[in-house]
Amino acid sequence: MVKTWLKSVVEFLFPPACPLCGTPVSVHGELCADCWTSFNWIDGAKCIRCGYPFMVDMDNAMCSVCAAGKCELDWIRSSCVYDDASRMAMLPFKHSGRISYAYFMSRAMIWALRDIDVSDIDFVMPVPLARRRLFHRAYNQATLLARPIARALGLKLDYDSVRRKYRRDMGHLNSHQRAQNIHGVFSVLCPENIRGKNILLVDDVMTSGATFSELRRVLIKAGAKKVYGVTFCRVVHST
Repeated sequence: MVKTWLKSVVEFLFPPACPLCGTPVSVHGELCADCWTSFNWIDGAKCIRCGYPFMVDMDNAMCSVCAAGKCELDWIRSSCVYDDASRMAMLPFKHSGRISYAYFMSRAMIWALRDIDVSDIDFVMPVPLARRRLFHRAYNQATLLARPIARALGLKLDYDSVRRKYRRDMGHLNSHQRAQNIHGVFSVLCPENIRGKNILLVDDVMTSGATFSELRRVLIKAGAKKVYGVTFCRVVHST
C-alpha cells in the first residue's frame, strides 16, 4: 500500500514523459507514438538464424552468411536497425549516462525474442566491459539491458564468469580490424559455470559481429554447449 502511494506521489510530481522527446506518456520509460514509429523495428521477414532483415517476404530462410555456416552465434535477434533514429538513443545511453533508456530498449529486446524458443537457455550474460572502461563510464550498458531481460525470462544473470581486457575503441575500425582488435580480450574465470550451458549474450548493438564471435569462441572452448545473442540494434548493410 505504501509502495502504491509513493508511486502515485512520484507520478504526480514527475509526470511520465517520453525519455527521448519529453512528450507526456502513460508509463515512465515508455516512448511516445512519434518516437516509437521513428525506429526501424525488425518485425518482418528475417534470417531464421541471425535475424538479418530481408527486403522481401521469405519464410524459414537463411541469409547468405548463415547459409555458408558463418553465423557468429547459434542464433541472434535484434529489435531494430542501427540508423539515425536508433543512434540518437544509443549514443546518449552508452556514453552520456542516459541509463533510463534501458527500460524501453530492454522491452524491445524481449519483444525481439518472441519467435524464439528460449526454454533451453540456462542463463543470461551481458557482454563484459573492460575494468578501465567501466571505471570511466561507471556502468556497463549491456548489464542494464540484461537485467530486465533475465527477469522477464525467469533466468539468472552471470556477469562474473568472464573478464575482458582493455583494447582501443572499435568505432572507427572495419570488420577485419575489429576481428583483430577483439581477439584474445575475453578470458573465462569460472569454467565450471560455463561447462555444458546454453548462454544468452546481451549487448547494445551488433556492428560486424566480431565481439559476439570472439566471446562465443572462448565460451565454447570453456565447454559451453550453445551461445545465443540479442541486441537492441544491429547494422544492416544497404544493397
